[in-house]
Amino acid sequence: MIAKGSTFKTCGCRSDEGKRLGKNCPKLRRSNGRWNSAHGTWKYQLELPPTAAGARRSPLRKEGFTRQEDAEAEMNRAKELLAIAGDDETARVQIADLIAATVKATKQLPEPEEVRRKVRTGQDLSRSVTVGEYLDQWLVGRRHLREGTRRSYAQHIRLYLNPHLGHIPLNRLRVGDVDRVFDAIDERNQQVARARETLDLKLRAKVKGQRVVGAATKHRIRATLRSALAKAVRERLIDINVAALVELPSGKAPKALVWTEERITQWQHDFAAHIETMNSRRRRLSRLEPHKRIGQHINRLDAYIGAPRPSRVMVWTPALTRTFLERARGHRLYAQFHLIAFRGLRRGESCGLRWADLDLTSGTATIRWQITQIGPDTFEGKPKTDAGEATINLDKTTIKELHAHKARQNTERLAAGAAWTETGFVFTTPTGGPVDPNEVTEQFEQLSMEAGLPPVRLHDLRHGAATFLLAAGYDLKVVQETLRLSSLAIAADIYTSVLPQLARQSAEDAAAVVLGAHSPRRRPPRAKVTEIPAPPAPERGTAEDEGEATGPAAAANAS
Repeated sequence: MIAKGSTFKTCGCRSDEGKRLGKNCPKLRRSNGRWNSAHGTWKYQLELPPTAAGARRSPLRKEGFTRQEDAEAEMNRAKELLAIAGDDETARVQIADLIAATVKATKQLPEPEEVRRKVRTGQDLSRSVTVGEYLDQWLVGRRHLREGTRRSYAQHIRLYLNPHLGHIPLNRLRVGDVDRVFDAIDERNQQVARARETLDLKLRAKVKGQRVVGAATKHRIRATLRSALAKAVRERLIDINVAALVELPSGKAPKALVWTEERITQWQHDFAAHIETMNSRRRRLSRLEPHKRIGQHINRLDAYIGAPRPSRVMVWTPALTRTFLERARGHRLYAQFHLIAFRGLRRGESCGLRWADLDLTSGTATIRWQITQIGPDTFEGKPKTDAGEATINLDKTTIKELHAHKARQNTERLAAGAAWTETGFVFTTPTGGPVDPNEVTEQFEQLSMEAGLPPVRLHDLRHGAATFLLAAGYDLKVVQETLRLSSLAIAADIYTSVLPQLARQSAEDAAAVVLGAHSPRRRPPRAKVTEIPAPPAPERGTAEDEGEATGPAAAANAS
């Protein structure tokens, strides 16, 4: 059914009796019968279908157009909207309802493309889904997410996306709207940074516990929105994924650097300066807030962790790694640190390792689970990626340490008695429960400081394992398989550094070729360059020596 409508000219003039003349005003036309362009405006009127109850609906009217063409164009647009329903009378009534409600609220007609999309996908025309509503529905529908991923998505939605985008109709979301989210994050970052440096106690209190949002986190926030909008595109709720069009500064992980003698010397200087700066700040705060009894000296471990370093990702040389292992020997989690350093397990993977997944006779470990920690809560799930679930080989030294650890755990089991909980985990608390990942990190940091070493993150032992494999002569494919990475590109870009000894030797080799030497200087065996000799073993006959593996190791030492 084609909607009937017409355009005509009208004005606000009134007769002597005060009645509005409208389209009957004689001034609307000139003496020659043509329209008077200096008087009146154009108006259109379009008949709308009856309501769902069959009641007659008031026509759609709009005036104020300066040209007849403009009035006809908008009337034809309203006709186009009604025509979207085709022969579906129910849809036609719903479109008429939408037209009436939208014109009343905004003085504008609905967008034909939006209405066409809603009719095509069976959406309710009477309401518009907001970005906030859709994001919440999307997250509920993601039933198979890892718990850590779910919490990360929920945090992005709650803290960043809904506050800035939640009120916007989904089909009205634009690139500029998403840009403003990150503008607001940048502005907040500046406020937090300024408040931390000020002595204004009220400002400091406002940002207490808040962190600056870095480039990598911004990319993850955008990835959350992009994933949700990708589903909306597949559902044909929107045509374009605007999150994919937003440009952000690079969030690429920083390149790993090796702790050279020069860098260690500079760090020691920066460490001392950092302690003095923090102590000075604490002294000022203690004078401003004497009732809080703020100590005048920063905790040395906090200073050790917080002092500036050349890169967020730093790698120990083999000698520094051995120093750490020698200091950690005797710690009840020594075997866990040893396993991470030699085989490059992620923290959560080492915490989630079970005895059932170890074969110390053949020298293999199957990585099937990981324990992640978010705040005080821990969650068990599958490894970070599909490639992460795999079997790796263990070297003889690591097998020996795991045997010794098992003997130590048996001793703890006997000491705990009825308080022991049998969980099957390799690394446990003194009563058998799984260790919290954050506790492992704290113990690692404490031991590193006590050993007098420059700081690295526990995860950086994984970077070290990759570096040692390369320096020992193995290619990137071996690194990828050992660390269970999803691609060679990740192994090359993130998890490898060049040890100073190897870099110097490569420079000498290249120079020898250029200078026309008889042959490039022979490179010494690579294994010796990065070899990490095992820390001194305990005397024979001790508990740590019991159950030493006799089978052959299935792979080369990770170092």
